[in-house]
Parts: sequence; structure tokens; C-alpha cells
Amino acid sequence: MKAGSILTLSAIGVALISGALWGLPQYGVWQQELAGRAELVRAEQNRRITVLEAQARLEAEELNAQAEIARARGVAEANAIVAEGLGGPEGYLRYLWIQSLGENGQDVIYIPTETGLPILEASRHVAQ
Repeated sequence: MKAGSILTLSAIGVALISGALWGLPQYGVWQQELAGRAELVRAEQNRRITVLEAQARLEAEELNAQAEIARARGVAEANAIVAEGLGGPEGYLRYLWIQSLGENGQDVIYIPTETGLPILEASRHVAQ
């Protein structure tokens, strides 16, 4: 081999080693920068998702509140109509009381007589 070719190969080897010693740290920095950017984008996306989910929950609660208000207004209007038809609040309360009688099958209705004793109780007292 000629001395010139050995020198050329040595120079190329030194250049490759020098390039690798300089380039590998630069590549590591570049790779870390890309990883950092990817992590930042991921964090921003997660934050956006969290905000959108919170906004959706808020909108759902607002709509539920509006529905509850509308239902309460409907019930109030219906109660007012029934109460007016039954002669006012006293008539409506009497109507509700009558409707509730017998729902559970346990109600006892006492009917007063001349002596003030209910009929069922009077017969019980006489038998003793």
C-alpha cells in the first residue's frame, strides 16, 4: 500500500470519529427536543379534553335545572287549576286527603254518632 492511501484512510477515519463524537450528542439533544414537544402536545390535548368534559357536565346540569324548573312550574299550575276547581286550597287539601284514604289498606274511618262514640267502637264497648 502506498503511504498516501494510508494517510487518506487515516484522515477519513479521524473525520468519521470526529463527526460521530460531535453528531451523537447533537442527535440526542434533537431527539429529546422532539420528545419534549410530543409531551407538551399530549399535555395540551389532555387539558383540552378535561375542559371540554367539564363544560359538557356544566351544560348538562344547566339543562337538568331548567327541566326541573319547568316541571315544578307545571306541577304548580296543575295544583292551582285543581285547587280552583275544588273551591280553593281547603277543598284541594280535602280532595288529597280523600284520595290518600285506602291507599295502604290500613286506614280506619271513625263516624261519630249521637253519643260521640264511633259506631265500631260503640259495638265493641257494648259487647264487653
